[in-house]
Amino acid sequence: MSESIDVLLRRIQSGFVEMPGLSLTPAQAARLWHMPAGDAEMLLRRLADAHLLSVSEGGRYRRPSEA
Repeated sequence: MSESIDVLLRRIQSGFVEMPGLSLTPAQAARLWHMPAGDAEMLLRRLADAHLLSVSEGGRYRRPSEA
């Protein structure tokens, strides 16, 4: 990763705040934020572990208030 993990986490979290209703799979997040799919999945999982995002049974990530 060329950017620090903290910078990437803030960028992804901001994207979900700025786009209410956003619901993405890790592959979609990777395309949106121009990063490898594995990195996107790891970052989304970290945000979910911190309860900043929730993940559906289908593997889509969104803000918890929009689950």
